[in-house]
Amino acid sequence: MDTQRRHLLRAGLALAAANGLAPALARAADYPSRPVELVHGFGAGGNADVVSRLVARQLAPLLGQPVIVEIKSGAGGRIASDFVAKARPDGQTLVMLTGAHTVSAVLTKSLTYDPVKDFTFLSTVSAFPFAIAVRADHPAKTLHDLLAMAAKAPDRITFTSVGVGSTQHMTGELLAATAGVKLLHVPYRGGGAPVEAVIAGDVDVLSDTLTVALPQVRAGRLRALAVTSANPWPGAPGIPTVAATLPGFEVQSWLGLAAPAGLPRAIVDTLNTDIRKALADDAARKTLASLGSEAAPSSPEAMRDMIVREIARWGDVARKANIPPQ
Repeated sequence: MDTQRRHLLRAGLALAAANGLAPALARAADYPSRPVELVHGFGAGGNADVVSRLVARQLAPLLGQPVIVEIKSGAGGRIASDFVAKARPDGQTLVMLTGAHTVSAVLTKSLTYDPVKDFTFLSTVSAFPFAIAVRADHPAKTLHDLLAMAAKAPDRITFTSVGVGSTQHMTGELLAATAGVKLLHVPYRGGGAPVEAVIAGDVDVLSDTLTVALPQVRAGRLRALAVTSANPWPGAPGIPTVAATLPGFEVQSWLGLAAPAGLPRAIVDTLNTDIRKALADDAARKTLASLGSEAAPSSPEAMRDMIVREIARWGDVARKANIPPQ
């Protein structure tokens, strides 16, 4: 921390002391003391990776320290979550959680962490739907075509995801269950592997974020059949919703930042404030929009409540789709 910043903080502490606020600000004054590690659990080039790097660039000048993105991929994000759940609660290690965090809570028999109690939730970062897409020369021209093909050949139409227990996986399962068809899941570790598998013809259907799908749609390598938001998504003009074919269908996922449980409230508030500032930046919001997402900051309490609700929701989906914990 440079000398000028220390002088400003000391002046702020003196003013705070006069107003009875010194203890909280004193805890935040020494944070961060070194570069901050931002961990995520998915492959390079995927939605979590792209958004993590955007947030890291925005947060670094606000925190006064570098924010270094570290990939710990695998197990649908659980490796990264476990790593951060067991880290020191000092704000130096953060995790970019995805909707897979709530799915894992439902589909994993023996998680090595509690998906709610072992984390301090800081703020959601973005909200987005998923794309249902096929390769450009696939015979299915519409979602209706695809589902009709699946109805005639159970478990012959394949769909890919970034891993068993990912939100992409559950979106594909929910699509099949809602339509009353059987699709065969083919998981990958994440990153660009699923989309390349669909383009190559190894898998029929892509269930993935717009971040991954839209560049390939624009390049003419994929055909987008639908988005999973309840209404047409501004970042994907001209692409119909799944709900237009299957009324009532909706999946909208999220990314959000968390830290280990027990993080001091002053650091929580510092990070929440800086995340909100980072996401208020026009350039950052435009970048998120270009990725098919929208900035969606929240309070720590709102993020925690959302996660509790999502765990209950995906538990209901898993029971209805007869997907057992693994």
